[in-house]
Amino acid sequence: MSSPTITILHTSDWHIGRTLYGRRRYREFEAFLHWLADLIEEERIDVLLVAGDVFDTSTPSNRAQELYYRFLCRVAASPCRHVVVVAGNHDSPSFLNAPRQLLRALHIHVVGTIGDQIGDEVVVLNGLDGAPELIVCAVPYLRDRDIRIAEAGESLEDKDLKLIRGIRGHYAEVAAVAEDRRRIAGGDIPIVAMGHLFTAGGRTLEGDGVRDLYVGSLAHLSASIFPAAFDYLALGHLHVPQEVGGSPCRRYSGSPLAMGFGEAGQEKSLCLVRAVGRDLAVELVPVPRFQRLARLHGDWGEIVAGLRRLAAECESIWLEVVYDGDEIISDLRRRLEEEVAGTAIEILRVRNPRVMDRALSRIDDEESLDDLQVDEVFERCLTLHAVPASQRPQLLQSYREIVAALAAADVRVE
Repeated sequence: MSSPTITILHTSDWHIGRTLYGRRRYREFEAFLHWLADLIEEERIDVLLVAGDVFDTSTPSNRAQELYYRFLCRVAASPCRHVVVVAGNHDSPSFLNAPRQLLRALHIHVVGTIGDQIGDEVVVLNGLDGAPELIVCAVPYLRDRDIRIAEAGESLEDKDLKLIRGIRGHYAEVAAVAEDRRRIAGGDIPIVAMGHLFTAGGRTLEGDGVRDLYVGSLAHLSASIFPAAFDYLALGHLHVPQEVGGSPCRRYSGSPLAMGFGEAGQEKSLCLVRAVGRDLAVELVPVPRFQRLARLHGDWGEIVAGLRRLAAECESIWLEVVYDGDEIISDLRRRLEEEVAGTAIEILRVRNPRVMDRALSRIDDEESLDDLQVDEVFERCLTLHAVPASQRPQLLQSYREIVAALAAADVRVE
């Protein structure tokens, strides 16, 4: 008897609630989730996998929560039999986990954090006949404290090695449990693993908002940490759709929306997986563009020409302008706004390096914290307080560890 075909849709990094230089994007998120629900119905998706960063913040707004739960309700009423959601580094584990008992009744399985039992992350999904058809290793974002015990006096290299061993060991454990459950169930049941992390060789783009997950070299993990037992690996965290280690069955789906101007013009997609037993075929499903982003850079003449070209397209465009001409233009923003008056172009960000001294503190009204990375702000503080160069590397390392700890903190936990 041949195995039935199981249709799986892999997505991640929705970042519901994210803003772009002050502009709320709820209309885009709502349009995407509506399109996604339509796709699930049209393609008769059996299993939806969401590999982390559902929300952009650990304290999502009421509007963001409404969009998420409205979508889940619609999918629960569709032909889709199961939804599996894991937390990413932007999500609050306790917030995602809070309604999981209720959602489980709708065949929506949520894993916000690792539990006391490793088996809690291994979800056996049944088909219409009640027999197991798919095993999902739903591994959430693994926080430092989940997989490593800190010891006094350990070096950064020691921390890295412990983290690597911890992550490798965790995936090995969930793979072993999954293989046991497949053996008990019998049959050629595929095993799919989920995760939210940064693998070595992964591609990112400037301004995409991807955070470093760990302090030190572990920001990039070798693809070899994943056991061969996994028939498909559904990853989140990187916003550029891509394979892992050259394998078509190990993938980042990428974010469905462009998260910054560095992603302007990039085609977004989801991963559609058709499984017949353990034989899998993967195809990419393009995601429509719900709001066009564009970036112009050059001298004044080149920018004006670009603005007129974009204006002639009569399309709503959010724009970033990077001026790199030799002429110093102190009223650049005003002149740009005059050029786009009466068009569908909205300028969200202007970068004018010619009037910025980036080695010192803010000296121009057009520079804001949005123009700086967190490390740059700290380095400027060190310069301002004349901290000796010999002390800066250790201070910067300690600062990065504090920032990483704050980013990993779950503010929803009471």
